[in-house]
Amino acid sequence: MSERAKENNPDQAERPVWLKRVGWLVVIWSASVAGLGVIAWLLKFFMQAAGLSP
Repeated sequence: MSERAKENNPDQAERPVWLKRVGWLVVIWSASVAGLGVIAWLLKFFMQAAGLSP
């Protein structure tokens, strides 16, 4: 798409930026949830190894 067409239709120029931002939000959120899951699993593993959990 040419620059002139983007200037005439601002919706098309903004759409990829919006999708890119939402995509990054989802990626960062998913990575943080996965990281917390790994930490929780490690804590559970070490607690069971020490005999602190049934």
